[in-house]
Amino acid sequence: MAETEGKKLRVLFLCTGNSARSQMAEGLLRELSGGKVEAFSAGTEPAAEVQPKAVAAMAEIGIDISAQKPKNVATLEDADFDWVITVCDHARQTCPVWPGRTHHVYWPIADPVSQEGDDEIKMTAFRETRDDLKDHIAMWLSGQGIEGGGTSGG
Repeated sequence: MAETEGKKLRVLFLCTGNSARSQMAEGLLRELSGGKVEAFSAGTEPAAEVQPKAVAAMAEIGIDISAQKPKNVATLEDADFDWVITVCDHARQTCPVWPGRTHHVYWPIADPVSQEGDDEIKMTAFRETRDDLKDHIAMWLSGQGIEGGGTSGG
């Protein structure tokens, strides 16, 4: 269900740098759930800023993540999350443990930051990652019985 004991589900997306995949996932979940889920993201070794191509790829589908900032997962260790979804193998291996009822899931999502080539090839990688995340999140929401808002692009 979308709510547990009268409160929204809280989901943390975790990756190493918190500069692309987890940031895009946070924005996508917020949008696709229609605000019915509280979305967060963090990294085990956060970067200095969100990747500009991640911001651009999200803007293409009408989601603004330009104000989001990378955060260290250590700053959230005392927070309660219903779900912790890791989107990279390194973060999965180094993820802190949330005791209690937290569900842990691993989604092996390609890292667009590591894509080599010219700007268009790199931008294509960010779009593919965005779309992969969007598909994963839509399926996850469906499994939770949550109907959301959706995005106009895709």
